[in-house]
Order: sequence, then C-alpha cells, then structure tokens
Amino acid sequence: MIKILTDSSSDLSNEIIEKYDITVVPLKVNIDGKDYLEGIDLTPQDFFSKLFSSENLPKTSQPSPAAFAEAFSKFGENDELLCLTISSGLSGTYQSACMGKELSGANVTVFDTLAGSLAHGFQIIHAAELAQKGYSVEEIIAELERDREKMNILILLDTLENIVKGGRLSKFQGSLAKILNIKVILEGVNGKVEILEKVQGKKRFQKKTLEVIRHKKEDFSNTIFGITHTGNVEEAEVLKAELIQQFHPKDVVVRYMGATMGTYAGRGGMIISFK
Repeated sequence: MIKILTDSSSDLSNEIIEKYDITVVPLKVNIDGKDYLEGIDLTPQDFFSKLFSSENLPKTSQPSPAAFAEAFSKFGENDELLCLTISSGLSGTYQSACMGKELSGANVTVFDTLAGSLAHGFQIIHAAELAQKGYSVEEIIAELERDREKMNILILLDTLENIVKGGRLSKFQGSLAKILNIKVILEGVNGKVEILEKVQGKKRFQKKTLEVIRHKKEDFSNTIFGITHTGNVEEAEVLKAELIQQFHPKDVVVRYMGATMGTYAGRGGMIISFK
C-alpha cells in the first residue's frame, strides 16, 4: 500500500488531508522569539494576524531530518511511502526529508515538487488519487514529473514591504516602488522565483495578471486554478470571479496561504497556481 506524506506548506484543506489520509510533517515558524508548528498550534489566520502586527519578519524553517524519520518510521514494512516536498529552491525541506529517509531506513521515495502553495498541493492530490487507483510509485512519479513541467505559478505582490524586510530588495527600491505604486508579478521557474512583470497601479496590475494567464494556454475548460491569499479574502474572490468569467475553468479553489510563502508575499499578496 502506498502512503502519501508531505510537509505543511501545501495549503491543502484539512478535509483533503483527511480524505486521502495524507501524513503532514509541520514546518517550524518563529514569530518574535516564539516557536510554532504550522498547522498544529498556528493557523493561517493566526499567522497573518501576528505577521501584520509585528515589526520583524517571522522565520520559517524546514522540519528536521529526525521529524521526517519519525513520520516515516510509523508505517509498516510492507508500506511504500511517497513524500512530496515544497521546492528545494525555496526551502531545505527536500534535503531534510532525504536525510530522514536515510535515518529511518524506511521504504521512502522523496519527490521535489519544485513548487509551493497549491501548486505543491495539487501534485499531492494527484499522487493520492493515483495511489488509490493502484498505480505503482514509479508510475506516480512519472505522472508527477509531467505535472511539474506543466505547472504555472504566479505570485502577485501588492506591496514590496516584506521583500525589503527580508533583504531581497533594498530599502531605496522598496520606497521608490511604494511612491510609484508599483506592483510586482513573480513567476515560479524551475523551483525558484523570478520577476515577470512590474506594473504601476492596481487596475493595471489586475489586467496584466489576466493577460499573463491568457497567454499560458488556449483552452482552460479542464483547468483547476488555485488561489491562495494572505487574508485579503475579498480580493481573492474578485479574482476567482474574473477567472471564471474569462476562462471558464473546471474549478477555482481559494485558500489561505501558508507561512513559508506568506512571509514574503505580505499584505495583499496572492498566488495563482494552475496547469
């Protein structure tokens, strides 16, 4: 029997995790000197409340190899384990899971999704569905590799404040962007994040986002969009309505963003994931 494991950065709902019996190994989040386990004693709502009221950026860290080894060791000798992690370009979680595999000696395949948020989560769901259909680990990995190649990830930054705090952008650049009302669209490329577009003003920002999506595919009828947000529920719902109206997708899923991506996305940030 194939068992699916992952870390807590996938932004999947508890209902999905329970439905597919997914084992989740939590990331650690430190906020103002206090440690939390994501999804255990820190909900997304709590995280963003603390994030926006603190002068310091939270610090996220991958689960330890021992934490993964403990999770792997809970299964029987006849169980095949498949662990899907957040991109190795965004976190050390993949490496930690590989070390946990060696420590546990369990029958584990560790897969780097090269994604975060629901782009990571959608791959987990696909793996779980294939496992239920009786696919082998090798067959599931082949499907996931195709998923990974097709996945689109757009990160919409309404403010660059947290990018500046995190040292990814100078204070001068951040101040200039604020004065000029500059919004940024980032794109996930090979597991890392690159700047795709810089847009002045909110309306142009929304229009440009939809233009970028339109150029990705011709037919969206079988597409499931994932939108994760940092507490800006109304904006996410407006975006959902626009996606439905313009592209007529199979579905649009809206969820809170987790701490790993949410720390840098900041207030008003969103991530759109689809393939």
